Amino acid sequence: MSKIVSNLNYRVKNILRASIACFFIIIFLTGDLMATHIRASEIILRRTSNTTLEYEIEVIGYTDSGSDILFGGGKLTVGSTLYEGFEVTRIPIDAEKQIVFNSFKVVHTFSNPGWFTIGYREENRNEGVLNMFNSVETPFYVETNILIDPAFQLNNSPVLLVPPVDLGAIGSKFIHNPGAFDPDGDSLAYRLTIPRQSRDTTVFGYVPPNDPQFYTDFPRGNEAQSDEPKFTIDPITGDLEWDAPGQQGEYNVAFIVEEWRLIQGTWFLQGEVVRDMQIIIEESDNERPEITPPPDLCVEAGTLIEEIIEADDPDGHPVILEAFGGPFEFLTSPARFTPNPPVPQESPGFMTFTWQTNCSHVREAPYDVILKATDEPFRNEGPPLAEFASWSIQVVAPRPTGLTTTLQPGSAISLNWDPYECSNANRIQIWRRVDMFDIALDSCLTGMPGGAGYELIDVVDIRQTDYLDDNQGFGLAAGANYCYRIVAEFAQPGGGESFVSDEACTIMLADAPIPTNVSVLNTSETEGEMLVRWMEPFEIDQALFPPPYTYEVFRSEGLSGTVNRTSLGITADTVLIDTLLNTVENPYNYQVELIDATGQKVDTSAVASSVWLEPTPLVQSIELTWQAEVPWSNNVQDFPQHFIFRNNTNPNNPAEFAQIAVQNVNLFGFRYLDDGTHNGQPLDDETTYCYFITTQGSYGNPLIDEPLQNNSQVVCSQPNDEIAPCTPVGFRLDENFDCESFLADQVCQFSNFSNRLVWEEDLSPECDDDVRSFNIYFSADGTEESFELVATVTESEFTHTGIPSFKGCYRVSAVDRSGNESELSETVCNDNCPFFQLPNVFTPNNDGFNDTFFPFAESDGSNPEDRSLCPRFVKTVFLQVFDRSGNRVFEYDSTEDAERSIFIEWPGKTSSGSELPAGVYYYVADVTFDVLDESKAEQQTTGWVHIMK
Repeated sequence: MSKIVSNLNYRVKNILRASIACFFIIIFLTGDLMATHIRASEIILRRTSNTTLEYEIEVIGYTDSGSDILFGGGKLTVGSTLYEGFEVTRIPIDAEKQIVFNSFKVVHTFSNPGWFTIGYREENRNEGVLNMFNSVETPFYVETNILIDPAFQLNNSPVLLVPPVDLGAIGSKFIHNPGAFDPDGDSLAYRLTIPRQSRDTTVFGYVPPNDPQFYTDFPRGNEAQSDEPKFTIDPITGDLEWDAPGQQGEYNVAFIVEEWRLIQGTWFLQGEVVRDMQIIIEESDNERPEITPPPDLCVEAGTLIEEIIEADDPDGHPVILEAFGGPFEFLTSPARFTPNPPVPQESPGFMTFTWQTNCSHVREAPYDVILKATDEPFRNEGPPLAEFASWSIQVVAPRPTGLTTTLQPGSAISLNWDPYECSNANRIQIWRRVDMFDIALDSCLTGMPGGAGYELIDVVDIRQTDYLDDNQGFGLAAGANYCYRIVAEFAQPGGGESFVSDEACTIMLADAPIPTNVSVLNTSETEGEMLVRWMEPFEIDQALFPPPYTYEVFRSEGLSGTVNRTSLGITADTVLIDTLLNTVENPYNYQVELIDATGQKVDTSAVASSVWLEPTPLVQSIELTWQAEVPWSNNVQDFPQHFIFRNNTNPNNPAEFAQIAVQNVNLFGFRYLDDGTHNGQPLDDETTYCYFITTQGSYGNPLIDEPLQNNSQVVCSQPNDEIAPCTPVGFRLDENFDCESFLADQVCQFSNFSNRLVWEEDLSPECDDDVRSFNIYFSADGTEESFELVATVTESEFTHTGIPSFKGCYRVSAVDRSGNESELSETVCNDNCPFFQLPNVFTPNNDGFNDTFFPFAESDGSNPEDRSLCPRFVKTVFLQVFDRSGNRVFEYDSTEDAERSIFIEWPGKTSSGSELPAGVYYYVADVTFDVLDESKAEQQTTGWVHIMK
């Protein structure tokens, strides 16, 4: 038998060899009858409607004019829709190099939102591409992917403005930039891919153009002859560089242009355009021209940009200057360059760029202008070479004007401003802070700069020119100098913000108590103390609310809110020491209510909290951050310094606190890194360091003393170390557990599986004693790469619940206070205890008892629910039943469909459904079990069964 099989295999192999040979003979004999023409291609999508999902799809192809085959004979797939037969525009662009531009368009309406692939496939590529197998018989396929989702608003694909067929020279760096522009203002990214011949299939035999086979001296194949040649694309600029080509000929490469949109701080991929392009390399001693781009610009909309761009050729050849990019694509007021059409100029050549910007050009992302200089070598001096340069232009919106503020009744301030001059803006942002703050603006700092202490309080429609600020109904703080600025905001996807407006301020009347201090005097879990101080209302109408005044002080837990709000009683003083607090774990906020001489409750102060300080341990350092919710400002231009105090500065008195730093919060925020630089002594990870902060603030009111100084609570922390703890020892499963004994008392349907693990921390002298937790890793099959973290616990035991069986393997590690993790322990595994047994008799007489043959047998006939006989951990059953003559009368495979189970439930009939007579039958059952132990995974059981009727 084996000899027959061997001869058959030999004959099949020879038939296959002959068939393949004939196939390639036919291919090569008929090559001139097939399409052999496509050099490069890409697909561009443009949304044509704001109300429907209609798109114009443009397929662009560059072909070899030496072929009689015309572009456009392929198939365009849009999702599940197929298009064929296109009206193609053809424009010869280089007769010498035989390059023709082709384009056709299809209008398609998508039926629903989603992610769609638009692909075009046509046969075939042009002949002779070096870096793939048999290009003349290789189909050309490109695709564009796009997300259509109303949640992301309108979306167009990027447009690639620089043609995708370029020339290069052996030994000279080749540069190409697609000149990608996204009409929606999305951010673009670039990555290499492999040319394709169908949607999911790359071309056969592709190698990158810098493959060693194309070089005689690969280790020195770059332009400088100092290193291996590189083929890369810059993910940000899109510059495709091949440094440097090594062999004359045609090469095809492909890259993807991705478009990303920023929505509420998260980047979302909107689409991808694949460009499959051709690079033609020739012998040449020619050198690339050099181009000098202007400095990057940031201009206010309405500015006229006029720049001169110069290019020079090292060989003295004439140069041609061109420019591509988004500024040239606008229908109204596009950018222009001259001379246009481009013409050869004696080196150096010059190009004038002109752009009258306006509000329609405002967007968040800058515009990239791609400048291209191409030389014109003299006859027989090689191909023209090109150099690219990127020039960035940011167009920003003008600042809103005319902002004024007016004090209003009800502790409110009204704002008014001029109608905004850019009608395409979307909203006005309203920003507020206490006390004046000068903002030094540079030419490209748009929106509200960080560190100015302003808070965004609202956003209104761009057509609105007024606003009432009453602090969301809670009223503004008495005596505070409230300052406002506004910013114009432009809608996504382009986005963008204006320069910030000038500042407008108004001081509130001091007609209510004015908190000035909430300062921690003592840090303790039970004996904490807080200093609370306020000013009396010095601008109140005393005729309506006669003095003398008393005050009721209320305390709540937290920086804000009314958790555990408590009255601290009534006092005639303006200072209070609050005691018996847990200042270790809680910040507190306070509010003061004014009571006049008649006992009338007049008004309440703004809420003011204590300063809450938090440490974050790092390696050899501790980072401090602090915050407070107060009606004054804690970042003031006149008093920007906050003071940091720490112990362990005096070796003779480690408990003594000393000032170690002064932090300018206007420049660096409410954050300080203590790395020991204040005294040149790095922090020791074995030492606990304690800190408190003194803040400085102001109401910006000349009638209120400043600065207002308040202390935080004291916090302590230990720097992290970089030494991992020792691995736990004695890692094991619960030794008291036995699978069979445990399941003997459980119902057959038991599914509440769990594994209990125990271990000990390694307390050897060489091990650090700073273990804080343990990580438990689990693998269902025990393979090294499949272990996953399933729990982190603080005790030296863990019970793994919610698992489908007992089968699985575990490892444990220790984690110290610094987050260092030990090596994993040895693996311990638990396994299932499988069981499967078939009975010897059943009675298919339809009396409702023992009518079918199934693997749940009785031990003695009196207990049909003997749990020791439950089938356990069975995955599949393949059963064959034979009569006394050895004829197979029944077959059952539990894997054949979803409704079949391992319980078989054979009613005593043949596989065709005929009843079998009473008697003894023999069976073979092949069973697979769900176990780790491969030796127990498969079991063949043979036996007999008596059908009784």
